Amino acid sequence: MMAYNCISRWSGALSVCAIIAIIRPAHADPRAVVELFTSQGCSSCPPADKIIGELAKDPNVIALSMPIDYWDYLGWKDTLADSRFSARQKAYSHVRGDRDVYTPQVVVNGSAHLIGSDRAGIEGAIKDTSKADGVMSVPVTMTLSGKQINVSVAASKAPNAAHGEVWICSVSKAIPIAIGRGENRGQEITYHNVVRNLLKVGDWNGSSGNWTVPLENISRDGVDAAVVYVQDGNRDKPGPMLGAAFTSLH
Repeated sequence: MMAYNCISRWSGALSVCAIIAIIRPAHADPRAVVELFTSQGCSSCPPADKIIGELAKDPNVIALSMPIDYWDYLGWKDTLADSRFSARQKAYSHVRGDRDVYTPQVVVNGSAHLIGSDRAGIEGAIKDTSKADGVMSVPVTMTLSGKQINVSVAASKAPNAAHGEVWICSVSKAIPIAIGRGENRGQEITYHNVVRNLLKVGDWNGSSGNWTVPLENISRDGVDAAVVYVQDGNRDKPGPMLGAAFTSLH
């Protein structure tokens, strides 16, 4: 959405439960986490939103939609936007040392960024980022046990992937939105794997670790899946993705 019609740019504790765990279908050994920063008020975003829906069907890719809020002034307030996603997008930009904050923007494995509607580019970035030491090399598993999620992160085998943070995302697999105003007025667009909440589970120091998260901490209306990821760096300085897992909750 450059000049409102191309790419949009902006500058500016846990408890223990004895119930036997029920293992839900999950993405096995994912090779990438793809984050799309999108907006209901961006006319360039629908093709990228569709691509995320296609990638979400790939069991080897964890595709996430993170709607931002900085285009809300254009005439339509994004009903799914979260200021934390806008901050996350800007944090990636600061780590890279550039001012490339726009929609639709995809960040692949916490490092490469490109236009979210470039399907071939996304596939290329998945291949390129997977060659870096430590990227998506740490096995992560989730199991449901009663009213809690058990998260397990394996020890690192890569010397450069010895620290990071563990986060869990509440996810809605598909949300259709009828847009009444703004650049996409009159359209109904389905947003896929929309992150509805982010919760830090703990810090990871390279050794194996286990955490338990009560389901009530991530549940809200429409949430039917969860993603756990281990990422180098921290919230303010996010680095490469080290590992991740996806599971359905229903």
